[in-house]
Amino acid sequence: MSVGPNIAIIAGLVGDPARAGMLSALMAGRALTASELAQVAGVTVQTASSHLSKLSDGGLIVARKQGRHRYFTLSGDDVAQVLEGLMGLAERTLAKPVRTGPKDPGLRKARICYDHLAGEMGVGLFAACVARGFIKDGTEDLELTAKGRGYFTDYGLDMEALENARRPVCRPCLDWSARRTHLAGGLGAAILTHFTDRKWAWRVPNTRVIEFSPKGLKEYHALCSSSALHTDSSR
Repeated sequence: MSVGPNIAIIAGLVGDPARAGMLSALMAGRALTASELAQVAGVTVQTASSHLSKLSDGGLIVARKQGRHRYFTLSGDDVAQVLEGLMGLAERTLAKPVRTGPKDPGLRKARICYDHLAGEMGVGLFAACVARGFIKDGTEDLELTAKGRGYFTDYGLDMEALENARRPVCRPCLDWSARRTHLAGGLGAAILTHFTDRKWAWRVPNTRVIEFSPKGLKEYHALCSSSALHTDSSR
């Protein structure tokens, strides 16, 4: 007798290789068409449409129509969090993929996880926020402190909007490559957006890799430094 939510349904949806490939592609946070997802998964558009219908019915993705095209995205950051966790499980078990070349170091250093920073730099950012007293890391939940709220308000983030949103301000996300926590939730997304809006960081086309400009690296290290003083009026 099953007790609680039936995780077998979700496991079945994610477990198909083609659907897993599509979901991984959507982890970049971009909306993709059925044709683009078919190419990623290595299947025909007709087969991809069948897979996408199942993922949509299962609540893992949503479709949005714009003009003649339908674009698909993950249905929420909770889906991205589960996928990142599964990637971590696959990484530490026998499900490891063969190393594919120079892109892997970039993915491990800095990548987008749905809409926030992951990889070594994402883990470093989270650790710095905890060390500087911006975030209180509890046993299960994260809590933005008054010090953190004040800092990020001065940094140029709309903290009132983040706190009034339905999405949690801070959420832990287990990083599949570092196997440590990086920062998700509204704050994690807002920090990455802050960088990309200013061209301090950008996503490498057709990958999940995030690259930083020299200015972006300087700002990142300043954000992670306990002695940082931010006086840039351009924020």
